[in-house]
Amino acid sequence: MKPRILKYMAILLFAFSIAVAAQDTTPVVADSLTTTIAVIVPAEEVAVVEEVAQLDSGNTAWIIVATILVMMMTIPGLALFYGGLVRQKNVLSIIMQCLVITGVISILWISFGYSWVFGTAFIESGNPLSFIMGGLDKVFLHGITLNTLVPGANIPELLFALFQCMFAVITPALIIGAFAERIKFSGFLVFTILWAIIVYNPMAHWVWGGGWLQQMGAIDFAGGTVVHINAGISALVMAIMLGRRKGYRTTGHPVTPHSIPLVFIGTALLWVGWFGFNAGSGLAADGLAANAFLVTHFATAVAATGWMALDWLINKKPTAIGFCTGAVAGLVAITPAAGTVDVLGAFCIGLISTIICYCMVAYVKPKLKYDDSLDAFGVHGIGGIVGSILTGVFATQTITGAEGVQGALYGDWNQLWTQVIATGASIAYSAILTIILFFIVNKTIGLRVTKDDESIGLDISQHGEIAYSEDE
Repeated sequence: MKPRILKYMAILLFAFSIAVAAQDTTPVVADSLTTTIAVIVPAEEVAVVEEVAQLDSGNTAWIIVATILVMMMTIPGLALFYGGLVRQKNVLSIIMQCLVITGVISILWISFGYSWVFGTAFIESGNPLSFIMGGLDKVFLHGITLNTLVPGANIPELLFALFQCMFAVITPALIIGAFAERIKFSGFLVFTILWAIIVYNPMAHWVWGGGWLQQMGAIDFAGGTVVHINAGISALVMAIMLGRRKGYRTTGHPVTPHSIPLVFIGTALLWVGWFGFNAGSGLAADGLAANAFLVTHFATAVAATGWMALDWLINKKPTAIGFCTGAVAGLVAITPAAGTVDVLGAFCIGLISTIICYCMVAYVKPKLKYDDSLDAFGVHGIGGIVGSILTGVFATQTITGAEGVQGALYGDWNQLWTQVIATGASIAYSAILTIILFFIVNKTIGLRVTKDDESIGLDISQHGEIAYSEDE
């Protein structure tokens, strides 16, 4: 018996030793397999997978800050800038208009505006409406979750929607400067809502949402066509069709600003906020954002100093309002070019824009006698046109990269022609639609206040408030 038992025990020990050895070698085989797979999969594909799946906290933090900065441009920046330029009896009307735009346009944008501009359903399905609208697939931000990221930048799409909301807010707010001190609040509100839907949304889709201007290769880094030309041309149309203010250029004295310190504070807030406007438009905290930051500041400094110099040379005194106006002209002009030009381009754009805008404000407007109250067209419209066209001149591959766009100065005249087409299309669309909207709103609700309401001021007649207490 004993030899048989020993024999069986020897067999079991041998089998157990084989099993243990096999178990010990299994991880080695798995590691080898894993290593082999890692070598076979291209590094680019691994990088893409990680990029799509992982939120970039640095980019996200920067765009949160940029969104705050762009909102600050409207309230309080633009409200104080425009508010300081009007007479004391109308300052609250400006503030109220900026406030209501911020509230109402935000509601419209989140509800359906974002889907109108950046939706994809109509484009993907080939719907003819895709010419003016991306789709309705993102109405009320439907389908966008906490984990939905914008490809490339890897920021939450929820944040991108809010960032773009601030652009939709400030654009109609810029038009306020053209009809200040003489528009009914009810008519203004209805016109602004219709304008945002029918004029702003299609234009933004064309340029930023995959529309025909973007496909054509038009460059608008942060809003030269969508924001400034769009608003500036509408401002001119409204100023002409609404008519001049009571006593404008007939009373023997100019309509003077009631608070230059408010103009200064508004300008400072706009200047700082514009860094979010331009440097944030690349959606990343990178070298492109740094360049956009730099050229925005540099062009603004050149334009503001240039305007002051012209003031000093022609009118014999440098003025604070002149410097502030020049700064805004420079900020406007560099906006479409901030992602494609270097400091040389920024210098030229700042200088050229301030000369042309100065001539429009100081000579052309008085000659033609239209009442663009706060120079919304002379600064934003003309500055946007100049900046959009000059982008096609000064764009350089030093900024855009070896395969990027470049302007006429560096040999690519096609880009200049593309910018001219985009600029012309923006002017025509904005002008025609604004004329139509003016007639509709004016015939139904009315846009111009009565002469008595204009005389006592819009603060009292439209809002029942006064900005400054008269009590001792």
